[in-house]
Amino acid sequence: MKIYRNIDDYDQEKGAVVTIGTFDGLHHGHQEILKKVVNSSIEKKLSSVVLTFFPHPRTILNKYNNIRMIDTLDEKINQLDKIGIDSLIIQPFDKSFSLLTADQYIKDFLVEKLKLKHIIIGYDHRFGKGREASVVDLKSYSKEYNFTVEEIEAQEIETIKISSSKIRNSINEGDLETTKKYLGRNFKLTGKIIKGDGLGKKINYPTANIFIKEKYKIIPKDGVYFIRTLIKNKSFNGMMNIGHRPTIGSNDKSIEVHLFNFNQDIYNKEISIDIILKIRDEKKFSSIEALKQQLKKDENYCLKLINK
Repeated sequence: MKIYRNIDDYDQEKGAVVTIGTFDGLHHGHQEILKKVVNSSIEKKLSSVVLTFFPHPRTILNKYNNIRMIDTLDEKINQLDKIGIDSLIIQPFDKSFSLLTADQYIKDFLVEKLKLKHIIIGYDHRFGKGREASVVDLKSYSKEYNFTVEEIEAQEIETIKISSSKIRNSINEGDLETTKKYLGRNFKLTGKIIKGDGLGKKINYPTANIFIKEKYKIIPKDGVYFIRTLIKNKSFNGMMNIGHRPTIGSNDKSIEVHLFNFNQDIYNKEISIDIILKIRDEKKFSSIEALKQQLKKDENYCLKLINK
């Protein structure tokens, strides 16, 4: 898959089958749309193109919108690459782009730059300054500029919206089993390993502190989780704490991972963590020793899950 960080950089000569959207989470509903794009491009002997925007348009058009995304941009790219799309265009979304008229958007971007021949789009898609144009207008433009429109039915789009909402809700609640059901995969956190205060090592549970630079990434509810990660092509299981570590009186939120049977220096490395199951809520213990005893119970519970 070729990646373009601006629509102006797109340089393919072949006509394109295009779809447009944020595709956050790339769940089952999104995947069905993208398969239509791939299959249609093969049938019509055209390129398959996904046009997405970053940052999310809502964060630009509504400064009070603090939407949290299921996937970071890099995570989304990795998922799209698996589907078989030819080209991904990540168009920077800013005020100037939002002021493009519907005419400019269709003629200058989709037709002239992408060489649009067929577009697969939701019934509720709107575009142009102030979201002035609809799919009805798109179909009118299609006659003028010689492309075809395949409209995704209302029921399918509503299902996708509901799925996205349910995924966000399940992540917020720490219900990672429901999250997996809708995503078709485990929810991931990807970040850089940084040094912490070393408390974990002192109580024989050394942890790697995870720093996630993407502030827009949704983080599961505070608690302890059973996790899995891949390091140097080898899989490791472990447990992760998300929260404020109330036993030691910390005010700062942290994400700490303890891997079983692991003894490597991975500071400053990037790590991608599959979150499989929430074990328990974060809680304050009467002492560090009581915390240590609970961590042993958590570890034993995880080991039972692994053995199953």
